Amino acid sequence: MKGTIPMRRWAACLVVPILAMTGCESTVESPYEPDELSVQTDHGMPPRAEFNQQLAQLRRAMASFHRFSAAEAAGYDTQLTPCWYYSGAGAMGYHWGNVTLIDDKAELLKPEILVYEPQSSGRLRLVALEYIVPIAAWTGADPPSLLGQEFNRNDALGLYALHIWLWRYNPNGMFADWNPKASCQYADESEDRAP
Repeated sequence: MKGTIPMRRWAACLVVPILAMTGCESTVESPYEPDELSVQTDHGMPPRAEFNQQLAQLRRAMASFHRFSAAEAAGYDTQLTPCWYYSGAGAMGYHWGNVTLIDDKAELLKPEILVYEPQSSGRLRLVALEYIVPIAAWTGADPPSLLGQEFNRNDALGLYALHIWLWRYNPNGMFADWNPKASCQYADESEDRAP
């Protein structure tokens, strides 16, 4: 079946979580079909092989952060937002940041924010990464970019930002802000969910 993982490999990753750092990172496959990636990205995209290689490298680097405790231990310990959703557009989720990474640089393997979707079990599921650069700190003539994608300018927050939906399919595109497939259904009801 397309997109599935051989049972033996999947079981090994569950039984021995430490293997996530040495080869089981692919147990969380891309939700995109190869042909969708070229449609999902802008004209500035690197060649397909290079693009896929960079995404695979990013998945490996972020594999341990599917365990929220590992993300916290790595410095992603500041909840920056409630579970954000926007009626009609979809959701983003909770944004957990490593504030020491917020500077004038955009580095693929150092996202400033991990985006988690609340699950019915109470667990948080890693669905996306977000890269941010303060507008005031950016000195380039053009907006920052990664993977051939220019960051969006958000004047209200004073940031350039780029989402990469690596683990939750986004019909609006891998780099879109809002995802109609993401949900805040299981978020704390007391939170203000709209930005």
